[in-house]
This record gives sequence, structure tokens and C-alpha cells, in this order.
Amino acid sequence: MSEAGPFVVFANFLSDLAVDLNEGRVLAQWAQQAPRKAWLLRPGDVLITPVPLGREFLRYVFDLTQVSPDSVTVVEVPPSGAVPLARAVREAGLAEHVRALAGDRGAALLPTALDASAIAFARDLGLTVHPYPTVEAAEAALKTTMLLNTKAGFRETAGHLGMRLPAGRVCRRPEVEGVVREFLRSYEGVVVKPDRSAGGHGMRFLSRDDLNGGASLVLDTVGGPLGTWVVEERLDVAESVSVQLDTTPAGTRALFSGAMRTTRGSFTGYVSPLPASCAHVAGELEAWGTALGGHLAGHGFAGPFGLDALVDARGEAYASESNIRRTATTTPHAMVVRLTKAQAAAGAPAAWSVAKGRTRHPFDFEGALGRLREHHLAFDPASGEGVVLYADAPPDGRSWRYAVIAGSTADVREQEAALAEALEFEVR
Repeated sequence: MSEAGPFVVFANFLSDLAVDLNEGRVLAQWAQQAPRKAWLLRPGDVLITPVPLGREFLRYVFDLTQVSPDSVTVVEVPPSGAVPLARAVREAGLAEHVRALAGDRGAALLPTALDASAIAFARDLGLTVHPYPTVEAAEAALKTTMLLNTKAGFRETAGHLGMRLPAGRVCRRPEVEGVVREFLRSYEGVVVKPDRSAGGHGMRFLSRDDLNGGASLVLDTVGGPLGTWVVEERLDVAESVSVQLDTTPAGTRALFSGAMRTTRGSFTGYVSPLPASCAHVAGELEAWGTALGGHLAGHGFAGPFGLDALVDARGEAYASESNIRRTATTTPHAMVVRLTKAQAAAGAPAAWSVAKGRTRHPFDFEGALGRLREHHLAFDPASGEGVVLYADAPPDGRSWRYAVIAGSTADVREQEAALAEALEFEVR
């Protein structure tokens, strides 16, 4: 994120960019991550969030980022169901308040997802959309943004760009079972993916045993009765990896890469840099990402995006999807860069991870932070290492999202083990 004029940080997790808005329960879960956007705030910025932020959490963020609480504004939007955040702002009567906060300071909207409602909201408020020079430029990128956030759109584009892909086919819901049965005659297992899905929502992993004896295939409701799905060969996966990049008219640059932690296709965490077991795919990942960035820039897109891939047991990488938006790792990475700026300037390496652990007993924010301090695990600005509670206290007091920053991936693993003991994480 550049140091351009003030931002209206727009935590629009409730967006149709990745999942249909009728998937309200899933979107509401994702929206619980909105507090992490506080790590982006600088003096003069405004944060619009669909969930409240705890005072203790905000004090903690501002203490570590050295931002005066009086220099930023947090606008909490009351719950309004599964509707885009822009609509919720209007329904709550907060649009004029946001307009007044943005003022005539050259502020830009910084959305989590570039979707039609965010663009319309920026236009209504007289804001540009970062990093585009005009609202019209952002709107011109919307078609490509929507397309490349679909599994089908990605497969077509990735194929044209020369990326290695798992064998697969795009089809409509009524055709899925027939395609699955056909693929299972050639492959031991298949993966079935909704066309628009993030975080593994709606995915199915199937083997021949699952459809034996005349059993029928039951899919998630996502996408509706005629929705698009992708059926792919199930690879023997050793690692799930990603590279995160940023593209502008001047070119595309890789920001970071790492390995995703997943459970049956669902994202549960991330560690960067790439572990030694799959570091050999870094160059290919960056080459694929750079090619995709050039394609995106040619269609008007600018900003951060991610490319995911699977590394099979033979060590070969296969591109799996693109996320043309701020992803689950974009803001944590920005936080890590911000908190370790002094150490990076001195040439010190930084490894980091994000994950979620479930405690045996509930904590409030001060209680969890107190445990970290008691066990000497809390992030230390002087050393640039430690554990950061980057997403506020969870509603249940037990499902804690955290980041670990250390000098090496081995140190990250060591601190994560100590954290699990300090907060008494349940063993899964």
C-alpha cells in the first residue's frame, strides 16, 4: 500500500466478488475478520467496519503502530443482514457522516474487494478507488476482476498464459455428477469446486467409493440450480502454496510467497517464506504470477492479487486459482512489514505465519494478551519478533487468530508451539 493521501479503509467482506450474497452465513463469518484492517490505519484515515472493534484491541494496535487514536476514525456499521457494506452504510444513515469525514482531502476508498457496490459507493462520496486514478478506471477493471475470481475464468486464462493445470472440466450443476463419474474412471479421486468460492467453501473431495452402490452426488447449494462448477483430477498434494503480487501499468512485482495450511481444501493459515520442501517452485510461481499480472494490467486492473498452486508428491507445481482482491494474507503481510520496518532496514530476515487456535477456556482480549506477556511471547517492537493478536477477541472468546513473527521458519514453529501451551489450545 502506497503512502498516498488519506484512505477510507472499506472492510467490505460482504461482497459478491467471491461468493453469492445468498451465502449469508459464510459471509458473516468472514466479516468477523474485519478488525484486522485496523493495522492499515495511518493518521487521517477512516475505517468502515461491519463488526465492532474492542477498545483494548484498538489500543493495542495503535500502541504497536504508534498511531494516535485521535488521528483516525472508526465507523462501526450496525448489522444489516447479508447485504453489501455500502448498502448497510446507507441503511444505517451513515453515508453523510462518512462523506464529512472524507472531506476534500483527496481521500481514496481502499476496499477489501473491488465490486460494483464499492465503486458506486466511492462515486456517491466523491472518492477515487485506490490505486486507480479515477472511479471510471476502477469500474473498467471490474469485468476482469469478477472473471478472474471464478474457477472457470481462471482455468481459461491460466491455460492461455501457459500455466500447468490439473486435468479438469467446467460444467453446470446438473452435469456435475456425470462428469465426476467419467473422471473417476481415469483418476483415483476428484475435486469438485463451485465456480465462485473462497476459503474452500462448497468444495468436495470424492473417490470411487463415494459413488458406489448407486449413491448420488449431493452438492452444496452455492451457485444455485444452474450454477457453474469445476471438476478436477485430485492430485497427490504435498503442499498448497501461493504467491502474492501487485500490478500497476508500470509492471508486476512479487510481494511474498508461502505455504497455505488447509483442511480439506479450506484455508486455515499461512507461513512465509516458502518452506524448504517446496522452495524450488518459487521461480515458477513468480513467473506465472507475473504473466497473470500483465494480463490483468492489460485489462485495466491495478493492485494486489494472489495466485494459488498445488505442489504434488513429485515436486511439480499446478496452478489452482487466482484471488483478484486483498486476500487473507494481504493485510497480515502489511502488518508484518510495518512492525518490522526497523529490523528489515538493518537487514534482519523475517519469517511469519498466521493461523487460528481454539483455546480450552474463553479469554477476553486483555486476558489473552496477558498470557502472552506472562510467557514472554507478546510481540516486542525492539526485536521485531513475537506473537500478535491481529484480529481482536473472537465472539466466542476461544477461536483466536494470531500471527507469529520471527527470524526464521524454525523460530516461527517454536513460538507457535509455545503459544499453543500458553493459551491452552485444543489438540486437533
